[in-house]
Amino acid sequence: MPQTFDLLLSGGVVVDHNGVGERDVGVVAGRIAAVGALGGASAGETIDARGLTILPGVVDTQVHFREPGLIHKEDLETGSRAAVLGGVTAVFEMPNTNPLTTDAASLADKVARARHRMHCDFAFWVGGTVDNVGDIPELERLPGSAGIKVFMGSSTGSLLVADDAGLTEVLKRTRRRAAFHAEDEPRLNERKGLRVEGDPSSHPVWRDEEAALKATRRLVGIAREHGALVHVLHVSSAGEIEFLRQNKDLTSVEATPHHLTMSADDYARLGTKLQMNPPVRDAGHREALWRGLADSVVDILGSDHAPHTLEEKTKPYPQSPSGMTGVQTLVPVMLDHVAAGRLSIERFVDLTSAGPARLFGMAGKGRIAAGFDADFTIVDLKRRETITDGWIASRCGWTPYDGKSVTGWPVGTIVRGTRVMWEGEIVAPSRGEPVRFQAAL
Repeated sequence: MPQTFDLLLSGGVVVDHNGVGERDVGVVAGRIAAVGALGGASAGETIDARGLTILPGVVDTQVHFREPGLIHKEDLETGSRAAVLGGVTAVFEMPNTNPLTTDAASLADKVARARHRMHCDFAFWVGGTVDNVGDIPELERLPGSAGIKVFMGSSTGSLLVADDAGLTEVLKRTRRRAAFHAEDEPRLNERKGLRVEGDPSSHPVWRDEEAALKATRRLVGIAREHGALVHVLHVSSAGEIEFLRQNKDLTSVEATPHHLTMSADDYARLGTKLQMNPPVRDAGHREALWRGLADSVVDILGSDHAPHTLEEKTKPYPQSPSGMTGVQTLVPVMLDHVAAGRLSIERFVDLTSAGPARLFGMAGKGRIAAGFDADFTIVDLKRRETITDGWIASRCGWTPYDGKSVTGWPVGTIVRGTRVMWEGEIVAPSRGEPVRFQAAL
């Protein structure tokens, strides 16, 4: 008897754990029901994917969508709109909102705001602080919790955990893999005088490689003492890569598209639009990150989407805030590296879907396989487009990649069997749901 599906993706090239090859994909009730030659099947909706490549849904595990409290920059709807327009099917959002996401009530508030208002699926990092350490075992298992996130370097108010005693108290209690912004706060304070008024190229002089490496060494030492798993966010320097290479038994590593694509030479062109924490550094550090990616020191990609308005960003350095948009450009920027031969499409899939699922224990996501959520990022690997500010859906409306031509483009975004984005248009109501995690099931 011929099979019947709700949705059939026909004739596309599928990239999955079996490799790269032409396969059909059948979906029933939001989950993958069959993968293979399904030519005799019927479906309520059929997408002709000939000439396109079907990837497991891309997951961006580091975004700042600013809600609640800073919605003049971004909110959960606009941020997720940017995500799906860029081919991203799920995001993990950060806790430095106002109020901070540091307790069960603030997490539940975010989940309620996001459900069926965000266009993609979601989870929220909970900030680990000296005040909520006793609640960490509960907080990291609540519905919608991505786990615990700690800021070791300058951040927002009480989210800063700068000393070893505070880190120890957090890592003694985490059971899931916790995420860390690793810059050494005492060193940052000592070096503030190195900032040059009006010169954002002094940003990586102030927040130097040693600030990042010193914090990472401290973090790994404490984690090893307590048997904790740690995820080092936005690694930016050669020293960190070489140190983490020797400590992969308990660490995982994130790299960002901007650290892999840009260099300190771009401050002259972009000014404060390039200002991020940790900073974009010289080209030697960028090449070290690529070596770490090639050697599998780097586990995943995250955009660190952190929007600010142009009015805010054009303040003279160092009054200008650090942060840039990134969730919408992650896929096309990295596919351009695939086209250039720096990255295979299989490795891109591991960095953006299988890797996040493996590291953080996502349930039902990260693979194109029967029983998994029908999340797909559909791309045209040969399509050449130019990224522009006008394409950016973030409320702040700009990208540091404005004018950049890329090869490889997101054509469609499917979330749990629903075609959400197609050819640059939102084509379905927002139906985002919390990501499920194995640790909380």
